[in-house]
Amino acid sequence: MRFRTSMLVLGLLATAALAGCSSTLPGNEVASAGTGVSYTDKIFSDSYGSVKDAGYTLPAIPISKVNKEFVRQIVSYQTAEKPGTIIVNTRERHLYYTLPNGKAMRYGIGVGKSGFAWSGTAYVAWKQEWPTWHPPKEMAARRPDVAKYVEDGMGPGLSNPLGARAMYLFNEKGQDTLFRLHGTPEWASIGTAASSGCIRLINQDVIDLYSRVRPGRQTKVVVIQ
Repeated sequence: MRFRTSMLVLGLLATAALAGCSSTLPGNEVASAGTGVSYTDKIFSDSYGSVKDAGYTLPAIPISKVNKEFVRQIVSYQTAEKPGTIIVNTRERHLYYTLPNGKAMRYGIGVGKSGFAWSGTAYVAWKQEWPTWHPPKEMAARRPDVAKYVEDGMGPGLSNPLGARAMYLFNEKGQDTLFRLHGTPEWASIGTAASSGCIRLINQDVIDLYSRVRPGRQTKVVVIQ
């Protein structure tokens, strides 16, 4: 009887060891193993209602239709970077804003073709509320319908591809990377590889991130593939 009990205990311990990468704490949500993220502390699924901002009314997001993985949430996140660093993982479709005590605010992102073309370290040189959009000449060559915006730009508005906020990344030499963190009216593109754009967030999320970020070299951005 004692032998059978011991074998049962060993079996349970072995099962627990195999499940160690996916075990949960009560009320918390597990993220994928090997990312430095262990579980979710708080999820902000109630933060996607209609927002009035600078004279514009952002529509509510049907957040129940968004994969829970891409809803704004505080997660445990182990990194050597100091609090206030932005870490963009294009493959996972996640952006992390690092917080003290091994935490981070995690946002879901959509990645455009430019998102796969550049990786490295940068900083937020400047940021803008309700920005004007200037498409790159390469895009205008592919899409004549946006060519008129290359020089004059598309004014701010609910249909502007940069959404409610934009943050402009420059490299360590002070050169524009042409890489942007910005909002988008296309909430369904979050978690996907979009056809154009850089790193896009739901407008309600980019407003939250924007409020945390101070432009200047002290705001480091790490983009990894």
